[in-house]
Amino acid sequence: MAQLVLLDDEFAALPPVIGEGRRVMANVERVANLFLTKTVYATLIALAVAFAASPYPFLPRHLTIVSDFSIGIPAFFLALLPNARRFRPGFVDRVLIFAVPCGLVAGTAALVAYYGVAGSLPLIQARTTATEVLVACGLWVLALLCRPFTPFKAGLVAAMGTCFVGMLAIGPVRRYFALSVPAATRTAWAVVVVLVAGAALEVIYRVVRDRAGLR
Repeated sequence: MAQLVLLDDEFAALPPVIGEGRRVMANVERVANLFLTKTVYATLIALAVAFAASPYPFLPRHLTIVSDFSIGIPAFFLALLPNARRFRPGFVDRVLIFAVPCGLVAGTAALVAYYGVAGSLPLIQARTTATEVLVACGLWVLALLCRPFTPFKAGLVAAMGTCFVGMLAIGPVRRYFALSVPAATRTAWAVVVVLVAGAALEVIYRVVRDRAGLR
């Protein structure tokens, strides 16, 4: 049985077919990186909280924010973008060597941010700090996967960050999601944690890019 049938007897139909296959495979890999990163940091946070026997750093609505802005909405658009990258074997290996360390960095950053202020801030503000850090790390991972940037991809990352900041700035929305922004000195702690985590994510990206050709 033939593996390929040309219905119009024209080989000119093949380039668009190959292009579509490349788009699907490359975008699936990009989206898989996002979702597996979330799985890793969610597992790490759950295990850490279980061993510490402490209040969970997030409410379900906080995780909804993280998932929507750093994974769900961006993944929808990234899955539909054009992508001419050639198919390369090793899909699972590439995803694992990127997503596992990135997930560990993001989860560790959220835990450090949370436990760093948990004893000195109300629980709602400690949870807000953890949410801010996890969203920021998620957006950083998203920005890595959007490289090389195009105007659309840069706009997508910027829009997700702007939506999150806007949500924090609008009182009724902030209260609905049980968030309370700490004082500037405590917010500076979250910024430091994000910058350290971002530096680690940049190192991971460069190592993976050099070893496996992430782009």
